[in-house]
Amino acid sequence: MESGRRRGLSSVLSSLSLLCVLLDLQLDGATPVEIEHHLEMGRKLLAAGQLAEALSHYHSAVEGDSKNYLTYYKRAAVFLAMGKSKSALPDLSQAIQLKPDFLAARLQRGNILLKQGNTEEAREDFLAVLNRSPDHEEAHDQLHKADDLELLQKEAHEAHHRGDFITTVQVLEKVIELSPWDPESRELRAQCYIRLGDPRKAIMDLTPATRLRSDNRAAFLQLSQLHYSLGEHHDSLSQVRECLKLDQDDKECFSHYKQVKKLSKQLDSAEELISEQRYQEAIEKYESVMRTEPNVAFYTNKAKERICFCLVKMKSAEEAVDICSEAHQRDPQNIHILRDRAEAYILQQEYEKAVEDYQEAREFDQENQELREGLERAQKLLKQSRKRDYYKILGVGRSANKQEIIKAYRKLAQQWHPDNFQSEADKKEAEKKFIDIASAKEVLTDPEMRQKFDSGEDPLDPENQQGGGGGGSREWPFGFNPFEGGNFHFKFHRH
Repeated sequence: MESGRRRGLSSVLSSLSLLCVLLDLQLDGATPVEIEHHLEMGRKLLAAGQLAEALSHYHSAVEGDSKNYLTYYKRAAVFLAMGKSKSALPDLSQAIQLKPDFLAARLQRGNILLKQGNTEEAREDFLAVLNRSPDHEEAHDQLHKADDLELLQKEAHEAHHRGDFITTVQVLEKVIELSPWDPESRELRAQCYIRLGDPRKAIMDLTPATRLRSDNRAAFLQLSQLHYSLGEHHDSLSQVRECLKLDQDDKECFSHYKQVKKLSKQLDSAEELISEQRYQEAIEKYESVMRTEPNVAFYTNKAKERICFCLVKMKSAEEAVDICSEAHQRDPQNIHILRDRAEAYILQQEYEKAVEDYQEAREFDQENQELREGLERAQKLLKQSRKRDYYKILGVGRSANKQEIIKAYRKLAQQWHPDNFQSEADKKEAEKKFIDIASAKEVLTDPEMRQKFDSGEDPLDPENQQGGGGGGSREWPFGFNPFEGGNFHFKFHRH
């Protein structure tokens, strides 16, 4: 009885042991049928251009059979098709390790190493191919390229060492053509562009360099600094954040990040205030910008330009002309500054200067419709000022409100009332002045007529009336002739 129980227990333990072995085999790798299925699906998906899906199947195939050199090679092909040469290299190396005479993998690895600028290791792979296949044409060609690249790299570094940055750039052009995946060559050319005063080209080289190294914090920081120097604060913030993603404790990146973030916030806030027509607050914010970054000319220039704009909007003409003139000196070809100063001159009724500024601005941008319309308006106002300027007649600014206009009118009408004068000559001069004063009040207190006048058209000029000019009797303001009958009796009513 006891021995029967022992035999039964032994049989159960033996079955469990066999089950564990089978489970281990199942977990260790897929069956040959499953592996073949993954390879076939990978091939079809690769042919269809569905690279991510193909890669997933090749991952499964490699996990199922880690000793198959072809599987690694095929997965490397997918990585290359996806533009991930760095990921392809380990698979090609594994394929070569499993099958040292696998020439296709050798040649492919050599090509990648050459494009990465690694001439020494690339040469080893091309020689290994030629050792087994001496007539291999591609291997011969690539070996010559490796020799040429090595000589060019040496030439570029020598030119850079002696400070000949133009020659360095010219040689590196050829270097990068042979080794486009070499971050060192792009970084060296970027430094040359910086020394030659061309930060935009430096940015074009550093941007791909950030992707060619796994941890290229230095390139991200320099990109951020270059964008910052050009006034591109949003791009600067974006690049320095990439640096901090790689290492949030990087001291240089964090210090620069704090500065860019502070300045960017101030600039965005200032523009938001302008959009809300809160011009005085916007001026104060731009003054903060100049304090935050006094050393980069772009931000001071930008602040001066926008303060000039705000002052014009606030109709602070005298101050606007001063600030706009300072901004114009700093940035002579800035059409916005010229436009805003022209508008400030218009507020001061200095129309000739306004015309000059608009003409100068148009020299830099002939197609700009706003400048064309501004010039036409300034020219009309200049022409109009040589006839009658209702603002000057009443002695008020172009920004005067209705109350100020009526007050000025009453004062002048009393002063130039013809009854105040005795001689015939004085009376005639007073009549003329009084007509102009009355006309000015009529135009400037009527919103529609004032708008026409402000756009350079005199609404009381017969030439501007329908039916053309000349002839006809003058219709007096307020519907009556103040000089009819020769006695002048006026009562001034409050409006």
